[in-house]
Amino acid sequence: MPIHEECGVFGIYNRGLEQNAVHETYLALFALQHRGQVSCGIAVRNGKTVDCITDMGTVPNVFTAERLAALTENGKGDVALGHVRYSTHGEEDEINNQPMVMSYARGSISVANNGCLVNTAKLREKLQNEGAVFQTNSNAELIVHCIARHRLETENIETAIAETMNEIEGAYSLVIMSPKKLVAVRDPKGFRPLCMGKLGEAYVVASESCALQSIGAQFIRDIEPGEIVVITKDAVYSNKTHCGQKTSLCIFEHVYTARPDSVIDGASVHRSRLNAGKFLAQEHPVEADVVIGAPDSGLDAAIGYATESKIPYGIGLIKNRYIGRTFIQTTQTQRERSVQIKLNPLGNELEGKRVVLVDDSIVRGTTCAKLIKRLRAAGAKEVHMRISSPPFINPCYFGTDISSKDKLIACRMDIEGIRQFIGADTLGFLSLEGLHKVAEKSNVSFCDACFTGNYPVDISGPNYVDKFDYKIKK
Repeated sequence: MPIHEECGVFGIYNRGLEQNAVHETYLALFALQHRGQVSCGIAVRNGKTVDCITDMGTVPNVFTAERLAALTENGKGDVALGHVRYSTHGEEDEINNQPMVMSYARGSISVANNGCLVNTAKLREKLQNEGAVFQTNSNAELIVHCIARHRLETENIETAIAETMNEIEGAYSLVIMSPKKLVAVRDPKGFRPLCMGKLGEAYVVASESCALQSIGAQFIRDIEPGEIVVITKDAVYSNKTHCGQKTSLCIFEHVYTARPDSVIDGASVHRSRLNAGKFLAQEHPVEADVVIGAPDSGLDAAIGYATESKIPYGIGLIKNRYIGRTFIQTTQTQRERSVQIKLNPLGNELEGKRVVLVDDSIVRGTTCAKLIKRLRAAGAKEVHMRISSPPFINPCYFGTDISSKDKLIACRMDIEGIRQFIGADTLGFLSLEGLHKVAEKSNVSFCDACFTGNYPVDISGPNYVDKFDYKIKK
C-alpha cells in the first residue's frame, strides 16, 4: 500500500547503565524502522556537549561502526534521542533530518518529532515578522523556536512547553533534550502514540512499545494525550494541564502503521488486525479455496478472515525482506517497480485456486492492480480483494501522508469502478462501523477523518494551510 506514514521517536535517560545511551537508541531505532525510511538520526548528551549524527537512509546504512564510535567517544552518554523519518511535505533534503539540535540563551535544546501541525504557516509567519530565522521547513524547528522564546520568560522548560502547546495545533509526539532533562510530550488529542518504560534504572520513551521490547525495557504506560513527562537524574514527574480533551488517536495506527507486536493505548495492534479480518469476513463473505495476505500489514487481517470464514489460510506472496516499504518511493513508477521486486507470487499455492487477497487499504489503486495481475499470471483462477479499512476519500493533515483527493481512487470511482480498475472478481471494504470495533480494548477515541471527513480539529479557519501547496518562504 504505497502511502506515507508517521515518523518514529525514541529517548533515553541513562541512569546506571554501563553502556552509552547511544547503543540502546540505535537498537530501538531498528524496531521503529517501519515508521520511516527516508532518514534517521541520533543525538546524545555527553557531559556538557551534544553530539548528533543524521543522514539520509535507513538505520544500518547511516549508523556504521565508525559513526557509532564517533557518538560515544566523548563520554558515557547520559541522555540520547533517536528519530526515523519520512517526509510529509515531499521535502527529503538533509536539512530537515532529525533530531534537530539548536542553541539559545539557556543552552542547547534537541528535539525529535512525530506528527504534523495544521497552523504551521500562520505561526511561522508570526515568528518571522518578530525576527525569527528558519533554516528548514520542519515543524520541529518551528516548535523549538516557540519553546525557546517561552523559556526566557518561564522558570523551567516544561512550563515553556506547556505555553507552546497553547499556540501549536495538530499532531505531535515530541521527545526533547535540554541541558538537564529529557521531556516527552503528546498532543492533547493524542493523534500519535507515545509510551514510556524502564530499563534497569534508565527511563525510556518511544513511539511504540515494540521499541521498548527490543531493548529489554519494561513497559510502564502510555503517555496520556496532552501530558508532558519530565525525566531528570533524580525524578520523573508530569504536567497534565492539557489533558482531558476528547482524544483522536489515528485509527491508521491499528490498520497499517504500527508493528503488530505493539500495544497502543491499551489495545494490541495484532488483535485489532485479527478483528478487522474477522469483521471483513462477516461483511463480505465469498466462496474461495485460500486466503492470503499482502505482506506485512495485510497478514494479520488475512488470518482473521480465514479463521472466521473457515477458508484455509495460505502463503501466496513471498516478500523480499531487503526492500523497504513502498511508500518511500517518490513516483508511481518507482512504487510499482518496487512492488514487482518486493512481492513474488507463490505459484504452487495459487494455481487453479479461488484466492481471497487481504490488504489494509487501496489508495491510488495502481499498485493493487499490478499485484492482482501477477496473481492471475501465477495461476490464480479467481482473485477476491478484501480491504481491512473503508475507502479513503479525504487527505490527512496530521502526519499520515495520504495524497490529495485527486489522487485517491475512491474519490473518482465507486466500488464497482474500483473493482474493475484493479481487476478483481469481487471487492469488499471494511465498514466504518466494523473499523471502530477492531481496537476493542483501546482507552482512547479515534480520528477517522480520512474515511469520513470529520476532522477532530478545525482545518477550515484562518490557521489552515493546504500541506500539498505548502512552500517555504525564502
